[in-house]
Formats: sequence, structure tokens, C-alpha cells
Amino acid sequence: MQQASEMLIKSAQVVVTMDDQRRELNGADIRVQNGQIAEIGTNLQSDGEVILAAGCVVTPGLVNTHHHLYQTLTRAVPGGQNALLFGWLKTLYPIWSGFGPEEMNISAQIGLAELALSGCTLTSDHLYLYPNGSRLDDTIDAAKEVGMRFHPTRGAMSIGESDGGLPPDALVEQEAAILEDTIRVIDAHHDASDGAMVRVGVAPCSPFSVSRDLMRDAAILARDKGVMLHTHLAENDEDVAYSLETFGCRPGQYAEDLGWTGDDVWHAHCVKLDGQEIDLFARSRTGVAHCPCSNCRLGSGIAPVRDMRDAGVPVGLGVDGSASNDVGNLMAEARQAMLLQRVSRGADAMSAREALEIATRGGAEVLGRSDCGQIAVGKRADIAIWDVSGVEAAGSWDPAALLLAGPTQVKHLLVEGRQVVRDGQMATIDLPRVIERQNTLAQGLMI
Repeated sequence: MQQASEMLIKSAQVVVTMDDQRRELNGADIRVQNGQIAEIGTNLQSDGEVILAAGCVVTPGLVNTHHHLYQTLTRAVPGGQNALLFGWLKTLYPIWSGFGPEEMNISAQIGLAELALSGCTLTSDHLYLYPNGSRLDDTIDAAKEVGMRFHPTRGAMSIGESDGGLPPDALVEQEAAILEDTIRVIDAHHDASDGAMVRVGVAPCSPFSVSRDLMRDAAILARDKGVMLHTHLAENDEDVAYSLETFGCRPGQYAEDLGWTGDDVWHAHCVKLDGQEIDLFARSRTGVAHCPCSNCRLGSGIAPVRDMRDAGVPVGLGVDGSASNDVGNLMAEARQAMLLQRVSRGADAMSAREALEIATRGGAEVLGRSDCGQIAVGKRADIAIWDVSGVEAAGSWDPAALLLAGPTQVKHLLVEGRQVVRDGQMATIDLPRVIERQNTLAQGLMI
């Protein structure tokens, strides 16, 4: 995908910057140059392509902090539709064991395209199973094709059913091999520089699928390599009960004991964190990927996001896997996050603007990306343009309150100054062809 050296977004109805002053600029222009935001103002000039943004709200690109892209091939599987987390996993593990490199690549392209169409410019991914020759590289290749800024994590499972774990033995790996491949992937793909399109994280799957030794060794490896750590934590009551029975402590204590707190760590879900654990995460600047739709879908509960934010815990949003949501629309996720805090804490518990901040700047902070998540001079040109002239926002008195009345699909999307979505359609891949191939692969898994 070719990068335009310069581009001008012209005459936006309002630019919601999410900058340090949280400015909202009416009628503003944004000049993009060499992948960065070069200038913000009015009556700007450019020799590059001009995107007319009249009747549009412009925001930073949304940031997704938790996903399992491979699951896009297994949405709405009948046996898992009404199951709690552990039963849901047991239904899907045998299906996932039939995946290979093409299934990983095609499902990632679909999941990334769905995210892009919902305004997402930066996403993490948690891939923790590698059947039939699959590698993390399969999803990294997909992100390059789509043009998405990507933070894949090398996940793993090492405790199978025969050793008291949840996953079948065929889907677990030897811990030495896990660590060896993690080093390979980091050395091959991780880019620590500003504006990086790929950064790699280390992500053993969960306390019930890997050993304490692997959790500890993974933390040591990640810090030696200077990369971030990610896993699932305190997702539901079963998760907490497992931790108490197996480790004799709550999930937060388990994480702290093994080196899994700090500003280089983010945990998915954290629905069942108690007050002491929230204080621990706030003190240590440990991040949380809040996945409201998945938490509803699996009946896990409502995460205490208001308490987390008030305490100073960094919080971002995650759509979670496409088999537990079963949708990958990050704008819809932000609205759900807002509504759940309101239903649990009152209508003033979270504003539309705060939820949008969590979905943009908040997610960038969780992923350690100070170069993303806001529209400010010098930041990366990851920009979402939302058409508010349509029926979704008709009658709105406040166009910037997108999560109350606004579209959930973008008109245009820029990643690193490149146009990934143009006029509501993918500009980087032949999406109908990819969908057709995914449908063929899914049919094969059903046989």
C-alpha cells in the first residue's frame, strides 16, 4: 500500500482531538505529511490529495487492546452460543485444532477489515494456539496487507487436559519451544521506534492454561527484550475460584507475585477485580483491556471501569475474540462500555466523550503508544472520519457525541497517512474475495 507523502483533510464539521487540552475544533483542517500530523488549523493549503470533511466528525483512530482474530472463522457456533466461558472454550477447542496457516491469515484479514470499517487504526491480537504449522507471522502478514497498525502477541498454552488444564493436549506446546519461538518472533518483527507498524508482545494465555514457571519466565523474557506483556485475568467468577483453589490467592496477587504488574503489562477483562486489586493496578500503572460486549455475551459481569478510571488505572477497549462477541465493531464496543457503566452506576457514570477517550487515547496509553491516540501535531496520522449527515445522527444537537447519536462505520480511515477505508469501503484488500475464501474455509471446518 503506497503512502501519500501529503494529504489534507479539509473543513471538518468538528475535530475531536483528544489532545492534552481535549480540544474540539469546528471547521478545522488537518495536514498530514509522511505519516504524521503536520499542521492543524483553518484555510490550510496542500499540494497533496484533499479529503473533503464537511458534514463529518474527525477523531483519532480507535485503538483495540484485546482480540483473537483467528476466531473470526468460528462466529455463532451453535454449541457455544449459550455457554459460560469454560464450557464455551471446550466447545471450540476441537474446531480450532483444525486450523492451519491459511485459516489464521484469512481470518485475521477479515477481523482487521471489520475493525478498520469501525474506525480502528491500531489493534493488538492475542494468538495462543498454533496448530498444523500456524505461526504468529501469518497474522502479521495479514495486517500488512490490510494496512493496520498492529501489536500481535505471542500467546501460548502449555497445560493440557492430561495435566489438569482446560485445553486438549493437541493444542498445547512445550514451554521451551514456546520461549524459543517467542524470541524468534520478537527478533523478526518487533519495532520499538516511534511510528512502528508492528510491535510484538508476550502473552501466555491464562492462569488455567500455562504454568507459573512459564508466566514468570515470560515476564523475564519480555523485559529482557523490552516488549510488553499481556494475558487474561479475573474474567469471571470461575476464573477467580480457579485462582483461589489452585494458587491460594486472588488473581491480582497471582499477577503481582509472578512479575505481571507494571506499565509494560496489560490484562484483558478484569471483570472481577476487587478494591485492593484496583489499587494495585493503579499504583503499578498496569493496564486493563475492557471487553464489555464479550463480558455480556459470556455472562461474565460488568467490569468496575468507573472505579478503575477514578483510581488511575489505564483502561482501553477490546472487542475480544470474534467467537465471543461475536462482532468486531470497536465503535459499538465504546457505546456498550458507556451504557454498562451507566446501568450499573447511574446515567452520569460515563459520558459519551469519556467512552470515546477510552477507545482512542486510553487504548494507545495501554499499548504504550504515546505517538498515537490523539490528533496533535507530531502524532501519527491515524485518523477516522465519520459522516454525520446521515440518518444515524439526524436531529443530533451535538455531533461530537458520536456514541449517543452517530455512525458506527467510518467514511474514511487513515493509518500512518495511508487511506485504508475510502468512502466506506476497504481500499487496501479485495474484501469480497477474502470473505468468499473465509466462507469456504469455514465450511471445511464444519465437516
